[in-house]
Parts: sequence; C-alpha cells; structure tokens
Amino acid sequence: MTTDTPGTGPADVRQPVTEGSDVLRAEHISKSFGAVTALRDVNLRLGRGEVLGLLGDNGAGKSTLLKILCGFQPPDSGRILLNGEEVTLKSVTHARSLGIDVVYQDLALINELSVYHNMYLNREYHSGPLLNNRKMRALAKQHLADMGVGIPSVDVEVAKLSGGQRQGIAVARSVYSDAKILLLDEPLAAMGVKEGALILSLVRDLKERGEVSIIIIAHNYAQVLEVCDRVNLLQHGEITFDKASAETSVEELTDIVVAEYRAAMEARQKGA
Repeated sequence: MTTDTPGTGPADVRQPVTEGSDVLRAEHISKSFGAVTALRDVNLRLGRGEVLGLLGDNGAGKSTLLKILCGFQPPDSGRILLNGEEVTLKSVTHARSLGIDVVYQDLALINELSVYHNMYLNREYHSGPLLNNRKMRALAKQHLADMGVGIPSVDVEVAKLSGGQRQGIAVARSVYSDAKILLLDEPLAAMGVKEGALILSLVRDLKERGEVSIIIIAHNYAQVLEVCDRVNLLQHGEITFDKASAETSVEELTDIVVAEYRAAMEARQKGA
C-alpha cells in the first residue's frame, strides 16, 4: 500500500487506513471446542475499503475466526463492532443482512444449476409466483462482465466451469448482494496459475473500487503481499503480527513462521 501524501504521487494513490475508519473490529475474541482452544485473545481490525491478508499455519484458527465474523459460530468471549457499534451476530443470515458475507472453499454452488441461478440462489427475483429468469439472467451477465469474470454463458451449468470461474461467480454473488465486508476463505487453494491470477485480478479490482472491505485467508505470502494492504499473522490463537504490506516481505514472514516451528520442535524434544 502506498503512503504518499496528497499531491506527491499519482491521482489514484490510496491513503493509509486509520483506526477511525474501521468498518469491523474484533476485540478479545476467544473460542474453544472442548479441551481445544482455537482462539484465545484475538484483536483484529478492518479498515473501510481495505484488503487484509490473514495468514497462519493449518489449525491456527483462521477459519474459526471467519466463522465467528460471519455469524456461523458465536465467540465464547469478546465482542464485534461494526462501523463502531457493538453487534451480536445471531446467524449467517443476520450477518449478511448487516453487509457481512463469506465465500468458503466449497463455494456453496449447486453444480446442476446454471450460472445465473447460482448467482441468485436464495435471493431470487420473482414475477408473481414465478421466477423472473429473464431479469436474473440479464443482471448476472451484467455483473459478471463488470467484474471481469469471463464465462462462456450465464446459462451454462457451473459444473462445467473452471475453479477460478466458479470462485469468481461466488465472489460476484456476494458483492452484488450488497456485501460491504467480504470474507474469503482460501480462495486460491488448489488453483492453477491461470485461475489464481483471475482471482487476484478480481480482488485488485474490488480494492480499486473501494466499496468493499475484504479479509482474505491465504498461504502464499507473495500473493498476499501483492493484493493486500495489510497482513495479520494468527499464531497460538492470537494475532502476533500486524503490518502494512509495504512494510514487510516474504522473507520476514517466512522467518517468523520458521522460528516458531523451530521453537515448537525444541519444546517437544525437551518434553520427550
């Protein structure tokens, strides 16, 4: 993220996100499942129009945190603030009504349905008792074109599309359902280079528009630094690292994770 002062750089330079512009805050969030502590004291903030990369090893609690932020699971303790107001997210539907939506790895698409039916799944337009297929088809075509998601036709079954195209459809569905905060759970997982580039381009486009704030879970540090304004690292159920992408590097992030791994191995050996 560029931090040039106004007038010293290009006209489209994005200014640093400040705490006063936060659209979402999670404070002292904890969550346990029986004897397993997934989150112990998470403090996270997301600025308006910001793209935040959330990193961490498998089992670090990243997906659990996203499930809490989208209303799928309640935290054991802590609070969530939306535009400065404390909220209790009662369900995924409730969170969605407040402008928070999530795109999981499985995408929640129905293979046998067309692209445009998936775009409006559970959000259908009707003409009296009947589905307004003409309106949904036209809107789906327009929205996907606006976001640069290339598909052969909105009438094709999603089962016939690539992973990148399917991910793009799921993201577009959320954006055009008035989501203001978008949570992306491993959107680049199992993607080839071409498909991954499509998703990265989509995130960059959303960032340039500045209308949606995004938290993206990913493992590829280079990709995260490429598209994100800021990076958080989740370790031991806490956010242990919070820096602007422009102020860190793949090497620094790798060194932190490697050091943590070595420390854990040494602790195991001493306890053996």
